[in-house]
Parts: sequence; structure tokens; C-alpha cells
Amino acid sequence: KNFFKYALFVSFFPQLVAGPIERSKNLLSQINQVHRFDFDRARAGFLLMLWGYFQKLILADRIAVIVNQVYSQTFDYPGSCLALASILFAIQIYCDFSGYSMIAIGASKVMGFSLMENFNCPYLAKSTAQFWKRWHISLTSWFRDYLYIPLGGNRRGTARRYVNIMIIFLISGLWHGAAWTFIIWGALNGFFQV
Repeated sequence: KNFFKYALFVSFFPQLVAGPIERSKNLLSQINQVHRFDFDRARAGFLLMLWGYFQKLILADRIAVIVNQVYSQTFDYPGSCLALASILFAIQIYCDFSGYSMIAIGASKVMGFSLMENFNCPYLAKSTAQFWKRWHISLTSWFRDYLYIPLGGNRRGTARRYVNIMIIFLISGLWHGAAWTFIIWGALNGFFQV
């Protein structure tokens, strides 16, 4: 109803690039509040930002050098190096993305805003379903609320539930990139989820 508040919501810079994808009801209600400087809150926010920068700049970017070297010349390395590079790539992706999210959550906290948690130890998950409840939580919950449930969720029988899961993961693949590799990635994850 208020164009200025709407514009502020869609341009809220800490979460704009990498998330977490915040819901309007959460962020707009915080925009209406008065935000005063609080040293403890600012310190906690800066610590989250430092942890995010450490994940991104120290871990992810350093691991990327190794992974890129191995992946750029796959025929020059034995299988054990390729396997290690693949494990390191998984760590790199997590540290990169989780780092960005931590920086956004920390910067928001410094300014007096609370953003939702976006990662919850996804690599400790015991199943594919549990992994997707812990990885990019804000996107997963967005897909659940705005696509999966409107498609019928699990209320229309097992077959329809499986179809809905596949649709969600195919769209998730497209969301990550408009290429066949991402569509295949989405299809594989949907298959594992089913």
C-alpha cells in the first residue's frame, strides 16, 4: 500500500544479491519500527559478517584455486585427485554461499533488522529431504509456499505429490541457471527427493 516501503523492501541491499530471500511480512514489519543503535547487536552483526568474510575469502576462494586447477585439466589427474576436488568443490560452494548469507544477516543485524537463517549444517543431513530443509532455507521455503502448496502439495495423492516435487526441482534448476546442466541437476535432485 505504501510505494516507498515497497521500494525499500525490494531494494534492501544486504539480502538482495545472495539472500536470504526474505518475506515481505517479516521485513516490512521491521521497516515500520524505530531502529536505535545497540552496541551488543552491532557487535554480534559484525561477528557474523566476519565469519561470512572468512568463509568466503579465506576458505571458498582458496579452495576454488585448487578445484579450478584440477577441473580445468581433468585428464592430468588421477581419480583420487578428482574425488578430492569434488569434495572440496562441495565445501567451496557451501562456504561461498553461506558466507554471503552470513554477511547479509550480519549487516542487517548491525542496522537493527533480523533476517531468517539460510543454512543449518546441510552436509550433516541424513537424507536428501533433510538436506533441502537445511540448504538455502529461504529459497526452499519460498518454493514450498508459493509453488508446491499451490500445486496441491501432498494433498492429492502420492503420484501427484511426486509430480509436484519434480516440478519444484526442475524450476529450481532453472532458477539456478538457464542451461541443460541446471535442469539435469534439478531433475536429479527431484528424483533423489522422490
